[in-house]
Amino acid sequence: MAALPDLDRTDVRLLQLLQEHGRMQNADLARKLSLSPAPSLRRLQRLEESGVIARYAAIVDPKKVGFAVTAHLDVMLDKQAEHARSTFRKAVQKWPEVLTGYALTGQWDYSLKVVARDLDGYARFLMEKVLALPVVVNVQSAFVLETVKETTALPI
Repeated sequence: MAALPDLDRTDVRLLQLLQEHGRMQNADLARKLSLSPAPSLRRLQRLEESGVIARYAAIVDPKKVGFAVTAHLDVMLDKQAEHARSTFRKAVQKWPEVLTGYALTGQWDYSLKVVARDLDGYARFLMEKVLALPVVVNVQSAFVLETVKETTALPI
């Protein structure tokens, strides 16, 4: 395991445990770390305050709340438009259908992970939001057929 800056083995183990069990009680965390609760809590607070732990979240199964379609959408922008990137980034921030968005190197400028209730919903999102932006010159959609692996845990 590669050493991480300012993190000792106990910090790394704490992060591993929380990535797997985010709602773990401090007493349980302390026991698994072989610490008493007070030092365990201090370590946790230090990791939160330093930004190593960015936030906590519940991971919701999209299909169980009605989102049957997941798509990966690659987007190419008009390179001549000076405001293209800022316009697109601002729009993406407002679209709740977009779960992740990345600026890329290579042929495509952005890649988005998008959810929709059905294909009609995805088509509306694509036509009324993405393609409605004048700075978008090309898109390519790929639909997820099966999730082989999905994790939020980093391999620390």
